[in-house]
Formats: sequence, C-alpha cells, structure tokens
Amino acid sequence: MNKPKSLIVWQRIHKCIQQREPVMLLYVLESRGSSPGRQGFAMAVTASGAMEGSIGGGIMEHKFVELAKEKLQTQTSELSIRTQFHDKKAAQNQSGLICSGEQTILLYQLQPDDEPVVQAIVTCLDEHANGLLSLSPTGIAFTDKVVPGFDFEFTRQLADEWVYQERLGYKNELFIIGGGHCALALSRLMSQMDFYIRLYDDRPDLHTIQLNEVAHEKITISNYRDLTNLIPPGNNQYVVIMTVGYRTDDLAIRALLNRAFRYVGVLGSQTKMDTLVAAYRAEGISDEVLSQIHTPIGIPIHSQTPEEIAVSIAAQIIQVKNSSSSGQSSYRLIS
Repeated sequence: MNKPKSLIVWQRIHKCIQQREPVMLLYVLESRGSSPGRQGFAMAVTASGAMEGSIGGGIMEHKFVELAKEKLQTQTSELSIRTQFHDKKAAQNQSGLICSGEQTILLYQLQPDDEPVVQAIVTCLDEHANGLLSLSPTGIAFTDKVVPGFDFEFTRQLADEWVYQERLGYKNELFIIGGGHCALALSRLMSQMDFYIRLYDDRPDLHTIQLNEVAHEKITISNYRDLTNLIPPGNNQYVVIMTVGYRTDDLAIRALLNRAFRYVGVLGSQTKMDTLVAAYRAEGISDEVLSQIHTPIGIPIHSQTPEEIAVSIAAQIIQVKNSSSSGQSSYRLIS
C-alpha cells in the first residue's frame, strides 16, 4: 500500500541513528517564487554520500549535499539555516540556479537523543496518521497528540530566533466514488502525489476494485446516499464522482451538494450532465451551488483511455490544489 513520500527519509534517518552513523537532515523551511524546492521538502545525507529525498535538485541540491558530507566528515556539524536566492544577480547566497525565487534550508545533524522523536515520526507516517513536527534552534520535536489546522508555518524574528511547524502526514484526501477502470487509473496516478485515497462503490466483487492495490481504503456502501455521512467537508478534501451510470452519479451528487470541499468533479458526457443540471435547477438548486462542480471533469486534452482521463483529472486537481484561492478552475458545470 502507498505510504507518504517523506517516510523513506525518516526511515533512513532512524536507521542511521540506530547504527550510530552520522546523518544530516536537510529541510526546506520556506520557499518563495519559482523555487524548485518547496516548503516541506526533505532529505537525509550521510557522511559517505548515501541519501534519500530531495530539497529541489540541481546544482543547489548538489552543493548542499556536499556541504552536509563535509560537515559530517569533519565533525563540525551544527544546526543552521541558510537562505538561497535563485538569481545570478543576487548580492549573496546565490544558489547557482536562475529560476528566480528563494528557499531557506535547514541543516541539522541528528543526535542519539533524537531517536525517540524520529521513531515517533516513522510510526506516525507508517500508520497514515498526522502529527505536529517542530523544528527550531533547539532541535527537533514531534507530537501525535496535536494536529494543527495548517500545513506549514515558518516564523523568523532574528537569525537565531525562528520556528518551523508542519502538519506531518497526508495533507490531502481524495475520495473516489465508483471503482471502475478510470478510478483504478486515477488511484494509481494520485498515489504518487501524496494523497490519502478512499474508494467507494456498491459492487464489492468488481474486478477493478480487486486490482486496486494503492487505495488506502476500499469501502463498500449499500447506497450512494450514505456518502453524506461518510465524506467530511474540508479545504483539503477532493471528491471525484465516476460511478457506473447517471442514476448513481445523481445519488452521489445529491449526497454531497451544499457541502464545502476543495474540489468536486463528475465524470460524464456534456449531454448527461446537462440533463442532471436541468433537473437540479428545476428543483430550485442554485447556480452558486452547482458552479462548484467541475464538469466536464479534467483539463481539456481530448482524453480517450482511462489512463488519459486520469491524467486530465489529476492535472485539474493539482491545478486547484496549488491555486491561491480554493476551488478555482476554468471548467465548471455552470459557466
């Protein structure tokens, strides 16, 4: 089953601590503009050059890997943060990249005393749970007793007065309603993007559901009306409706209307959706409510196969996720 991408980094760190092998944590605390390393990117580097993860790649990452190795080999490691500017015209701290933007990177050599904290992080991620990671000049801390409402937060008063906090674990949830071929292709694609995936269908013996080994949960329901109580609203919740036909699509849509999600998309032809929309309008459902539904679903790339359809849907979901205002997209049920 799919695991959070950051798990492999923390597993490497945990193994190094247990084996008394010096290891450096590189962590992107903040990023601005067109920075290749985004907030929350992390990697582990050992003195021998073994590594896991990434802080953005390119010459900048190579430079920091070499810096980490040097510090570990010379035993001059200490906790420090460095801001890198991706601009040749920058007066100082040039990253070697020219993509513009900047990122602030932590270098921290893990200590034997950090083993319980790292173990708790590994356990949390392995169990698909969430918790609060804190990094500061005093080191690393973690608790699974508190789950913050934010994804990332970095505050810096002075060079040596700063705090980074992150909601560790899956930050986004994808609810796929319907378990057919398109759902299987979408599950496989979105599993690579750190989404926690739940799949719902009323056909437990469906072959494509049995083939789906990446969905974290496969839930059999007796009626799509039950989705009202099964899918909670939220700004990190993404819903894709792709059931076997328009009648079950209708049940799923009605179960989720008037609830706030980051994204709701419905797979179906324009003719089918026009028929459904006409019925909703006739019942008095407002265009404001209907306009939150993305359909035709996905970006318009003339998709033909389930895999191509999955690419178009995934691209639209990522577009919405990374937009500055939630749920904004050019393709809606109501124009």
